[in-house]
Amino acid sequence: MPEGTGQHDDPPREHDVVELRVHGVSGAEPGTILGQGPATQVAGDDSGGFHRAERSDSGPDGVTLEAYRWGDLPSGTVARTLSLVLLLPFMLSNLAVWMRPTARRGGAWVTMLCRLLALDLTVLYVVSTAGVALDLLAWRCLGAARCRGPFDAVGGLDGRQVGLRLAVLSLLPIAAIAFLRLLGTRRPRPAGKPLWVVEPLVGRLRAIHVATALAMLCLILLVARVSGGATAVTAVLLTLSVAVLLACAGLLVVPGLLDRAAMTGMVTRTATTLRAVAVGLTAATLAAVVLDERPWPSAAALPGYDTIATWVLLGEMILLVSLSALVLWHHGRGDRRRALSRGLGSAVVAAFAVGLAGAFSANLVYQSGNLLDGYHGGPPLPYQWTILAFFLHVIAGVLLCGALTLLSRRRRRRAAAAVTARDFPTVPPQGVGRLRQVTSAVARARFAEWLGLLAVAWAALTAIGLAAGLLRLFDLTPDELATRLLGLPVGVVGMGLALGSYFATAAVIALLLGGVFAYRTPWFRRHVGILWDLGTFWPRAAHPFAPPSYADRAVPELAQRITQLTERHDGVLLCGHSHGSALLALAVLRLPPRVRARVALLTYGSPLDRLYARIFPAYLNEEVLREVGERVDWRWLNLWRETDPIGGWIFASHRPGDPPPDPTDPAGRVDRRLRDPSDLLPAPGERCPPPMRGHHPGESDPEFRRAVDELRARIQGSS
Repeated sequence: MPEGTGQHDDPPREHDVVELRVHGVSGAEPGTILGQGPATQVAGDDSGGFHRAERSDSGPDGVTLEAYRWGDLPSGTVARTLSLVLLLPFMLSNLAVWMRPTARRGGAWVTMLCRLLALDLTVLYVVSTAGVALDLLAWRCLGAARCRGPFDAVGGLDGRQVGLRLAVLSLLPIAAIAFLRLLGTRRPRPAGKPLWVVEPLVGRLRAIHVATALAMLCLILLVARVSGGATAVTAVLLTLSVAVLLACAGLLVVPGLLDRAAMTGMVTRTATTLRAVAVGLTAATLAAVVLDERPWPSAAALPGYDTIATWVLLGEMILLVSLSALVLWHHGRGDRRRALSRGLGSAVVAAFAVGLAGAFSANLVYQSGNLLDGYHGGPPLPYQWTILAFFLHVIAGVLLCGALTLLSRRRRRRAAAAVTARDFPTVPPQGVGRLRQVTSAVARARFAEWLGLLAVAWAALTAIGLAAGLLRLFDLTPDELATRLLGLPVGVVGMGLALGSYFATAAVIALLLGGVFAYRTPWFRRHVGILWDLGTFWPRAAHPFAPPSYADRAVPELAQRITQLTERHDGVLLCGHSHGSALLALAVLRLPPRVRARVALLTYGSPLDRLYARIFPAYLNEEVLREVGERVDWRWLNLWRETDPIGGWIFASHRPGDPPPDPTDPAGRVDRRLRDPSDLLPAPGERCPPPMRGHHPGESDPEFRRAVDELRARIQGSS
């Protein structure tokens, strides 16, 4: 339904304020958000729209209720959600860029390293698919070794010339590149001027990644071909392949080159030229491989493939360790209690991206070999070390999280006990058990404040992958190393590799099932959907095949709707829960002065400071949040609870022992701490005690309604 054409868009009424509610990552139904049963869409479309209750357009306290539902923008259909699971490493590499530190020089280097890592992920994707298509199928199954039927006669290519087999099966990696290119092209329907003008950057990155992917495929083919002797043609093609790879990396290495407005035209032309050269180079390489009738060397594996895979994986780990060292250095120079605010999140998220990409690629090769029975001497060594590193990294990470949970437990419980002692100074005997439950909930919620220390330790664990990559250079198998150094019996490490492979397979299946449940089950989406909604919130600044940003639609759409509502009503009260508060804060920054004068902001369960300002310090910091407050003339209230593990205060926590806020600073009056639960015992006539809200919205709570009344009075008093 087009915006502004809904049946509830009545003419302005005197003393009428619209309460516009924006949900968080739970993706609740409009009727649930409004708390008034079935709702009718009055603007927007099926993916994201504005809704009002069917039975009445007047909510509690005389305000008009409206809800903006954006939950389908990040995902869409189940099929698309499942396909986007494959893009998860790319999404994480893109997210790492937006976590860069505030320092301009350090941020530029972090951006450069993140973009190189993202490019290496694309290369790894090509190398792993080429491992299955060229090394396993074309070389082993159809030549050097016989595989399990019917894979020993793929497409009637058995017995054919080696070059023909390689050229035909090279179409599989090319199709894989095209598939990635296709997945990353969908964009949400725009709504006015976009939030971030990054599509030209995405186009340049896309050209660079496609050129790199095709050049890497050519490199694999040509290295195998020249292993038996080079000709003038193959030497020229090999030189061109290396030149394209170096040129693509060079465009990313120069800090700020891709983002510099003065260089946009030159960089765009260079990137598109490289892509065109790579396409022509691919066609020429396939033709050269087919037409070259010289005999191929006799080898059990595709010549040169193991070496290429080794250096790709090692280069990935070198980049990751360099990124971790850079952000750890910045962390050491700043406030260690706010580790994530020093940009350490870049290293942590990049480590997850590299770990998942390595696990996906290694498992693809490993399980394909098991299916085809083509690796009689075991899978290629680079992937053995990758699977082992992934397995060790996961084990170390689980042990680290468990140790930190136990080590922080006493301090968190002591702090939680101080909170509950202030909230409930007198506890009757029948309320002691309930008090323990509340104290435990507050202690669990406080774990979010230990994420900085966890991030430091996790960034240091990247050394595991680097060590595995370096050991591969010595041509040692994991079994040989374990036997020589640790005296373990032969086969123990092989069992660990199998477990690691099955664990990676289980992780992929879990992600696919998670995609289904996150789309179909609100409970599941509420608990795990924050990663997906947060990851797809930011535009693609590192990897062009990552899922597109939905913020370019949601934020302008909100700003347009708020403008329309202020023209028809006395004012608009913006109510944002969880991630919805971030959407509204950015929408406020886009409003013209005449609209802002009739707007107030109510946030609850908001992660704007507790998580976002620390994870994305260069973009959602205190300066930006203060600007939001100034734009609405500090008609802003933020409600938060100690039992909430995600949301929290924005400017002042008002916790026990905190100094009182500066009375002259309007930011100190924004935050309001709510006691949760409201009491330990049931109210007279009730059988159950008041529930703990935690991160749940609670729009019907008395504290919420009082905040609505106060802000509505401020709007009407300023109009």
